[in-house]
This record gives sequence, C-alpha cells and structure tokens, in this order.
Amino acid sequence: MLILVAGYQLAAQPLIHAHNDYQQAAPLTNALGHQVFSIEADVYLTRRGLVVAHNKKDTAAAPTLDSLYLQPIIRLFQQYNGRISADTTYTPVLMIDSKENGPAVIALLVQLTTAHPFVFDRTVNSKAVQLVISGNRTAITKWITYPEFIFFDGRPYEEYDSATLQRIAFISDDYYNYVPQPDSTSRLQQLIKKIHGMNKLLRLWATPDNTDAWSLMQQLGIDIINTDKVGECRDYFSTR
Repeated sequence: MLILVAGYQLAAQPLIHAHNDYQQAAPLTNALGHQVFSIEADVYLTRRGLVVAHNKKDTAAAPTLDSLYLQPIIRLFQQYNGRISADTTYTPVLMIDSKENGPAVIALLVQLTTAHPFVFDRTVNSKAVQLVISGNRTAITKWITYPEFIFFDGRPYEEYDSATLQRIAFISDDYYNYVPQPDSTSRLQQLIKKIHGMNKLLRLWATPDNTDAWSLMQQLGIDIINTDKVGECRDYFSTR
C-alpha cells in the first residue's frame, strides 16, 4: 500500500471514485473509460448470491455482482493479457459496499474471486483489480484473517494496530461530519494531516457533486473525489 499511496499522490489530477456506479447508464464501462480510481457497488446477499442494489426492496430484480462486474472484469483481463485495459499503468479498485451481513458477503466474494488471482490479487499480478470492502465490513479484529487480496475501507475514528492498518486501502468519512461548521476548514485540514500521516488516501462521501465542490476538495488536499458524474468530473479536471 505504501507504493500505491505515494504513486497516486504524485498524479496530476485528483483520483475519482465512481459512487454507485451500477446506477449509471453504462456500469463499469463508463468508469473504466474515464480511468476512475475506484468503482463502488452496493451489495446484498440473497438466494441468488450477491446482487447489486441500493435498497433491499430492489434486490429481486437486481443484477448479480458476478454478472455486472466480476465476469466482465475477468474477460477484460483475458482480452488485455493480464491488465484491465490497454493502458499498462491503470490499476483500479472495486469497492464492495456491503449493506448487511458483512461476514457472509465477504465469504462469498472470496469464493467468487479466489480462483482468479491474476485478476484480483496484486501479490500475484501488480496490475490486478484491488478488492475493498466498505459498509458492513465485519469486526476490525477479523480483517487480518481474510485472504491478503481483501482490503478494507477505514474510518478516521477507528483504532488500528500495525497489521490491520496494512489491510486498509484508504480512509473514508461523511462530509457532513465536518461541513457546515464554523471551523470546518480547520477540522478538514486536521483530518487530512492525520490520514496522510498514516500514509493513506482520504475520501469523503455525501459531498456536493458540482465543480465548486470538486475544486474545493482538490484545494484542501482530499485525495479521492466522490462523484455520480464521472464524465463531467474527469472533463473538469482535464481542462484545468
């Protein structure tokens, strides 16, 4: 993780997180086309397996994680000889936001991906997609017991020992824990300093999704821009 963090902090543009990517007109394809850093899929465990949906009421007709993301990613690695695209430097994250039943969700995800280490395990292939668990992540003390290719989305208010810290891909928090408040800028600066001191990237969710907010996030030094407007966000930073 140290190499990943250092490398991305030197990037010319902020990293982009495709929030609720599955709700877009072209899930996965659009995000990859704009070379986002991370792609988010909300997941429920059902009788059909892991399905991708924002609310439990929508799970009956929801596509499976395997059909919408895992199998298309596997096919891309076959097409591009061990990479997700023709760009040899592009290595995205697939963030699985487990809405409930975290341990069971992770167990099935491991089952679905463990047979494809060249696609999902960066200790086997440095170009692999990194799997990150968010949402209902199971007990922190259990994180190091999972296979090494499973990483987690941390929180700034949690305590981690050194081994657990190595299993954290980045740190996330709610934008409205800091804004609007009279000392919001100072509090955000303190948060950024803390997270960067841990040698981790910072993402805020529930941020305003417009150019003013994107610009502010960049100026403050927030590493990962959370957006539902992937194309607009990429175009905005490309022209700056």
